[in-house]
Amino acid sequence: MNHFIMYRKRYKIYERADPQKHYLKNWRIVRYWAKAKHDLTTAELDMLLYLYGEKLFTREDCMNFGKLMSWDKERFGKLLKSGWLHKWRNNGPNQKALYEVTYKTRRFIDSLYKKLNGQEKISEEPRNNPIFKKRNSTDKIYQTAIRKFNDEVDDKED
Repeated sequence: MNHFIMYRKRYKIYERADPQKHYLKNWRIVRYWAKAKHDLTTAELDMLLYLYGEKLFTREDCMNFGKLMSWDKERFGKLLKSGWLHKWRNNGPNQKALYEVTYKTRRFIDSLYKKLNGQEKISEEPRNNPIFKKRNSTDKIYQTAIRKFNDEVDDKED
């Protein structure tokens, strides 16, 4: 006598709401582009993102935030010298020197946010994007990822 065992299929019901905001989905691609395009380290980029939200700040404010990163006593000076930061007020009696981010920094960070929001593509032109000049394996992988990212931006615009 054959016994057949009947299995009842159980279907799991999944409820998934699409995230309203997923800014950081492409953060790795945008960060790689930003670092390559502007010759920044991850710590320098993090510092600029932090300072972007500050109106005026002291060197000490930067050093305190810098404690969260790998130690680099030259970071502040490099950002100042390369035009990312600007001295707003010299130090004087009973006052510290104050700094602000430059127009260059504000445009750069605004561009990062636009890319993360899917409002702006990453250039695929070698003259505007050093990733498309290089031919190492990491850059080739990122070239593919940037093309896919740009396709997603194009789909959003339609």
